[in-house]
Amino acid sequence: MPLRVLSYNIKYGGTGREAALAAVVRAADADVVMLQEATDPAVVRAVAERTGHDAWGARVGHSTGFLSRVPVERHAWHHPPGSRHAFLELVLADGAGTLFGLHLAAWFSRWSERRRAREIAALLAGVRAEEQGFHVIAGDFNALAPGERLEVRRFPAWIRAMIWLSGRDIARDTIQSMLDGGYVDAWRRLHAAEPGYSFPTWDPHVRLDYLFVPARFAERIGRCEVFTSPGEAKQASDHFPLLVELL
Repeated sequence: MPLRVLSYNIKYGGTGREAALAAVVRAADADVVMLQEATDPAVVRAVAERTGHDAWGARVGHSTGFLSRVPVERHAWHHPPGSRHAFLELVLADGAGTLFGLHLAAWFSRWSERRRAREIAALLAGVRAEEQGFHVIAGDFNALAPGERLEVRRFPAWIRAMIWLSGRDIARDTIQSMLDGGYVDAWRRLHAAEPGYSFPTWDPHVRLDYLFVPARFAERIGRCEVFTSPGEAKQASDHFPLLVELL
């Protein structure tokens, strides 16, 4: 049975935007929602109640959270040394798979990219030690993939300055580490040439939101889209969510 997964950065906890966030989640018809910037459990609970997701999880001060309408066996947060945000491990019941949610450090510079690469290395080490079956790694990577266009002119001045200081480009080590680790980028698997911009909602020009599966499970990626409807999506957050259907 297909599993619809939504990865969604809800911006600054989502306080005051519960109705708009719920409208987006309902329209996506997602079985599982992996959240970032979900720092207010009351907001996550409110969205879960509005959308019919019986299981949910969030912690004060933790960025990663989840909603699920499929049974969950267990969930836990892991905070490896050097990572800014804790990674979320969500184990679905009946062997349906495991989802890892993340939110990597922001800022576009060579220095922040090194930090993100270290965070990914820590996560992958943990995954290799605990999870050999079907699993997903999804979230806001705050990173560009190798070979993708950098539209510098559309960034704010302060980010353009950071990019200039970093050598007039952004390092692509984080996503390359995922690819080198044997993972497939769900968006690129189905969309060879389309940009897949998910941020910001008022002028999308960068792809920060990703979902990866191990290469041996690549055939299970049935659909992947940047979810831009309904109309509330532009007001609900500064990110459009990524919707992936897994077969």
